[in-house]
Amino acid sequence: MLDASISIPARRNLEIPMKAIHLALALLPLATMAHADKPVLKVLTYDSFVADWGPGPAIEKGFEATCGCDLQFVTAGDGAAVLARLKLEGAGSDADVVVGLDTSLTENARATGLFAPHGLQLPNTLPVPFADVDFVPFDWGWFAFVYDKTKLANPPKSFKELAASNLRIVIEDPRSSTPGLGLVMWVKAAYGDGAAQVWHDLAHNIVTVSPSWDEAYGLFLKGEADMVLSYTTSPAYHLIAEKDDSKAAAAFSEGHYMQVEVAGMLKSSHQPELGRAFLTYLGSDEAQAILPTTTLLGSQIALILIPCSRH
Repeated sequence: MLDASISIPARRNLEIPMKAIHLALALLPLATMAHADKPVLKVLTYDSFVADWGPGPAIEKGFEATCGCDLQFVTAGDGAAVLARLKLEGAGSDADVVVGLDTSLTENARATGLFAPHGLQLPNTLPVPFADVDFVPFDWGWFAFVYDKTKLANPPKSFKELAASNLRIVIEDPRSSTPGLGLVMWVKAAYGDGAAQVWHDLAHNIVTVSPSWDEAYGLFLKGEADMVLSYTTSPAYHLIAEKDDSKAAAAFSEGHYMQVEVAGMLKSSHQPELGRAFLTYLGSDEAQAILPTTTLLGSQIALILIPCSRH
């Protein structure tokens, strides 16, 4: 039974005038037509690219202002997981463009036969020569172990020093994450046939192997580990975006392994011209200026390429 003390709004206040209903129904086809006339470009990328703090939202806004299109991001975990999803979907993928593979994955990606030559000649300021008919670079960086200076006064200066310590580290899975794969390549490049021994010695330091970079970095920020596999430029983000100078990257005597992140267009794309326009936009002054302050990797504002698009 209703409480008589509760005031029930008069019915007339709940009614929608019939004229308004008729007008809405009349305008519905026009709205549908307007939406259908706007081309859609679907970009497959990794999760952190489209996070609220990532470059995706600003990239989307900037490109849509120039293309008269609807840019839609589809995510699949980290970079290596993006390629795994693409292999699973094959030529039936809905994506037009793929963003976030790196040079450790490009030959594997090319072997799928799914990528189309981009036909573009874009300048870049990479520290090494780069030319690829299927992929264009949009950022680069050096892998490194990042630590908190307020908690770790004397960071290790090599893999061997790290293995000899009791420091806890978080790394990423090479099967799903490009930083994880980069670490495998880094150790192999530094130690060759001795890489297996290095991994054996590091086993007690590893707290967990995360499926993605953003998950690993989040664990580090929560204090679950002393160091995390990231990039030499990660501390710059904390300084620029957060005014926090407590983070630093440990310099290893073995040197550091470079990652170049790339984007490519799929042969199955229904929007090839928009795809090329998007690849061009990624290297523009506008897009490159977005990366440093929307990621934890960027530190230099320069026309292609900014190191780098993640922490």
